[in-house]
Amino acid sequence: MSKNLSELSGRKGIDDNLFERIGNSAQSTGSPSQEELSKIADEFLVGNANTFGTSSFYDFTKSENKGKKIYVCNGSACLCAGTQKNVSDILENHFKSEEIGHMTCLGRCYENSAFHYNGKNYSGRDIDNFSVNTPPKSFSKYVGNIDSNSFLTTPFEGFSEFSALIKKTLSRSPEDLLDEIKKSQIRGRGGAGFPMGLKWESCKNETSSQKFIICNADEGDPGAFSDRFLLEERPYSVLFGMIVAGYITGANRGILYIRAEYPEAVEIVQQAIDSIVKSAILTNTNGFNFVFKIIKAKGAYICGEETALINSIEGQRPEVRTRPPFPTQMGLFNKPTVVNNVETLASVHGIIKKGAEFFSKLGTPKSKGTKLVCLDSFFNNPGLYEVEMGSQLSDLVFKLGGGFKTPIKAMQIGGPLGGIVPVSMINELTIDFESFASHGFLLGHASIVCIPESFPMINYLEHLMEFAAYESCGKCFPCRLGTKRGHELLHSAIHENNKIEHSLFQDLLNTLQQASLCAHGGGIPLPIKNAMYYFENELNAYFKK
Repeated sequence: MSKNLSELSGRKGIDDNLFERIGNSAQSTGSPSQEELSKIADEFLVGNANTFGTSSFYDFTKSENKGKKIYVCNGSACLCAGTQKNVSDILENHFKSEEIGHMTCLGRCYENSAFHYNGKNYSGRDIDNFSVNTPPKSFSKYVGNIDSNSFLTTPFEGFSEFSALIKKTLSRSPEDLLDEIKKSQIRGRGGAGFPMGLKWESCKNETSSQKFIICNADEGDPGAFSDRFLLEERPYSVLFGMIVAGYITGANRGILYIRAEYPEAVEIVQQAIDSIVKSAILTNTNGFNFVFKIIKAKGAYICGEETALINSIEGQRPEVRTRPPFPTQMGLFNKPTVVNNVETLASVHGIIKKGAEFFSKLGTPKSKGTKLVCLDSFFNNPGLYEVEMGSQLSDLVFKLGGGFKTPIKAMQIGGPLGGIVPVSMINELTIDFESFASHGFLLGHASIVCIPESFPMINYLEHLMEFAAYESCGKCFPCRLGTKRGHELLHSAIHENNKIEHSLFQDLLNTLQQASLCAHGGGIPLPIKNAMYYFENELNAYFKK
C-alpha cells in the first residue's frame, strides 16, 4: 500500500476519480492508449507506470480486450453444465473469433448458456434466437421460499413506506442504532463472517473529517447470484443499509462498487438513488447528509477482497493490503472506511424494521438470521432461496431444490475458494458458518455449483487452479507462483500423462494455505484438499506416492 498514491488519488475527491478516468478512456476501443494513460497520470500527479499497471490488470481495460464485441461466461456452473461450447459455436456465426471474449460469472447459473452483448446479459434459450434486440429476462421466477421469517426476499413495500422508515430511523441516535445492530449479532455475509456491529463501531470511534461506506457489489464467485438479485430486485434495502451505516459511523459518502458483469444492476440501483435524491429525505435530515456514488468495476475477482477493492477505487492495481491498519482506521484515500457486501447491508433493513430481537432469535447461537443461497441448473428447482441459518442442507437440496436432475457426485459450496462437498455429506451439514467449518468446508457466499458424475474431478481441479492463477493479484509470491505451478501440474497430468508427486503437491497446497497474504491464495487449497480426500480413488491415477 502506498499512502502517497492514496493521497494523490484522493486530491480531487471521489467524484473525479482516477479509476473511472482510466475505465472511461477504454470505452471506445476496449483498452486505453498509452497517450491517454500518460495524460491521466500527469493530471493526477502519478507515474505512467501507475496508470499502465492499473489498466493492464483488469479484464475490460487490458490491451487483450481491444476489439472485443461479445463475451461468453466461463464460470464454474456453466462449465459443469457443458452449455458454453454451443454458445461459442453459434456466436462464431455472427462474430470473428478475436471479437469474442469471456466473462466470469454473469450470475445466470440457474439456466446457463450465459453471454454478454452490447451492455446486456443473456442466458437460457436466448442463444437459440440470438438477436441484438433480445430483451434480458428478470429472474423473479427463480426466487422461492418467502415466509414470515424472510428479511431479504420479501417484496418492496413501496417508496412512501421506505421514506417513512428512513425518517423514523434517523430520528434515533447513532448509539441507539449501533446497539440495535450489535444486539442482532449479524455477521458479514461475504464469507469471513465478521460481526458487523464491531466493524461499524471501529469506524465510529475514529476521528476524521471524511469517512466512507463502501458496498462491495463485486460478487465474483461463480455460482453466486444473490447480490445480483438484491441489486436488481431489492435495491432500496441495500441503500437503506448504507444510509444507516453512514449515520452510525459519521460517514457522509456511500460508494457502490458494482461489477462490470452486472450492467443491469448499475442502471437499476442508479434509478433508486435518483428517487432518494429527488425525495430529499437525506438532505440534512437530523443534521445528516449522505451522498451515493456508483463505480463500475472493470473485471477482477480479487476486488471482492476489501483492501484490493479500496486500491481499485483509488486507481491503483487492486493488490491486497497488509493489515493493520484496518480499513475502518485507514481505508479509501487513507480515511476511515467501512466495507460491507451487498447481502450484509441489505439485512439491516429487516433488522431495523422487525427489530434485533426478532433477527437474533433466528438461526444458531453463533450464526444468526437468514441466509440467501443459490442453486444452479442441476437442481430440479434452481434459483435463489432465503433460509434460516442452521437449516438442514438436505432440506435445501431435496425439499426446496427438488433434488438433482442428473446424477451428482459433489457440490462446491461458497465459490471457487469454498469446499467441495460430496453428496454423501449432505445429511451431515447445516447451513451456518460453524457446521461447514467443523466439517472442513466453507459456507462463504452459499452458492452451490454441482459437479456431475460424468465430469472428471481432475478437470474440475485444473479449472479451479487456472481460475486462481488468472485472478491472483500477484502481490505475494506464494499465490502468484503457487497457483500457476498448481495449474501446470494438473494440466500436465491430464494432457501429458505426467503423474504428480503427491508429497510435492501437498507441500504446494500447504505453502499456499499458510503463506499467502489473503484468502485468495490461502483459500484455494481447501477445495483441492477436499477432493483429494473424498475422491481419492478417482484421482489416484494422476498421482504417484
